[in-house]
Amino acid sequence: MLDRIQWLGHGSFVIQGPPIIYINPWRVVRSIFHADVILITSDHYQQCSVADINKLRGPDTLILSNDAVKAQIDDVRVLRPWQSISVDRASIKAVPAYSNKSMRYPKEAGGLGFVISLDFYDTYYAGNTEITPEMDLIRPDIAILPINGDGVLNVEDAVTVVKQMRPRWAIPCNWGGTGDSATLIDAQTFKKSVGGRADVIIPEQTR
Repeated sequence: MLDRIQWLGHGSFVIQGPPIIYINPWRVVRSIFHADVILITSDHYQQCSVADINKLRGPDTLILSNDAVKAQIDDVRVLRPWQSISVDRASIKAVPAYSNKSMRYPKEAGGLGFVISLDFYDTYYAGNTEITPEMDLIRPDIAILPINGDGVLNVEDAVTVVKQMRPRWAIPCNWGGTGDSATLIDAQTFKKSVGGRADVIIPEQTR
């Protein structure tokens, strides 16, 4: 499963299918293959880029997000927290994502993370979130976690989440790009701090 997860920079990923699932496409290149599913976690510009979504969507692409994104993009299907949908061989569940200490991503904004169950692996994409009580209910095989601390998890918080969730693999994101406050050094610190609790994969950006 890990070899099918590709980091596209910042918080943008693609999971090669079937189905082909893009998460928060941002500054992506146009693909000859349309996305089967596009997951958008919030209406923030780095997650909800209409131009990038239009590069990837086809007539049958399913876009899943919240009410705020639906107000900006046509044909969005809204998922409520803990609601799930099956697409081909994947089951996709929305989970709450929000900040407790920062007002950048308040709970009432309806931000989402996702648990993607595909080929017997559960992949948790945290989205714009700090540590929340709802995380106690998530036990993924793979955890994709922000580490930049801009209203979301920082390195220390992400390590705490790994200790709590006990995934087999952890992937840090939201680092190394223009405007990101986290760097490769932060990703390496995260890996060192996690230690043997999980296998940390520091991804190489692909486009």
